[in-house]
Amino acid sequence: MSKLVTIKIENHVADIRLNRAKKYNALNYEMMMAMADAIKMLSLEKKIRAVVLSGEGKGFCAGLDFASFTEMTTGEASHLKDLEKRYENTNTNLPQFITYGWKKLPMPVIAAIHGVAVGGGCQIALGADIRFCTPDAKLSLMEMKWGLIPDMAASQNLRDLIPIDVAKELYFTGKTINGEEAARLNIVTRICENPHEEAMSLAREISSNSPTAVRAAKSLLNQVWHGANEGQGLLKESQLEMTLMGKENQIEAITANFEKRTPIFKDPV
Repeated sequence: MSKLVTIKIENHVADIRLNRAKKYNALNYEMMMAMADAIKMLSLEKKIRAVVLSGEGKGFCAGLDFASFTEMTTGEASHLKDLEKRYENTNTNLPQFITYGWKKLPMPVIAAIHGVAVGGGCQIALGADIRFCTPDAKLSLMEMKWGLIPDMAASQNLRDLIPIDVAKELYFTGKTINGEEAARLNIVTRICENPHEEAMSLAREISSNSPTAVRAAKSLLNQVWHGANEGQGLLKESQLEMTLMGKENQIEAITANFEKRTPIFKDPV
């Protein structure tokens, strides 16, 4: 397993940590592949009864590593440009898989959030079944700042948590909220000073129950909570994102951000 994602298993609990601390665990291609490998490994594990997902260092995950953006659209990772391409016969592409994959694991996943969880980092946390968060953590679906939409399964995961009008406000503004506000909106489950410690405590409590019953409970709730076709929702997310990527307004959003000025967007035709 890659050193970019560490896995420690003890007493039926898997302690999973994103491990690019110097980059606030920002996502490059290697990190995405390491996360995908971890999810696939966990999906086959029969002895793991609960998972705790956290980030090393000062934050949970800062989203996409823009320093690695070029390499993610050329060479080995160039296939990531085709967002409609599904990953290994799943309903997701690779970026969606590393968020939605946690939700699809047979055992419960608890995210322990501190520091920053923005962009893709926030969407990874949304893929967990339960989220514990520090009061001062910063969370954001900030893709609108770059002229894009959140495209790592947020549209499928948020509907389990909040009303559509709240989701639209978060999407349309790209605003940053703290942990306390996230709890008020029901985006996170619980506020605590040490989310990793409390997540591990809950994981141990869950692991003390019947693993077959816990897995059945998760499977049941995931299947019956909503009736919409998940594959259609995930594909639509990718299709809409591809109408934005590389277009004039998206390029303007990136340029304005780097030039630290107000962007000047063109109205839709």
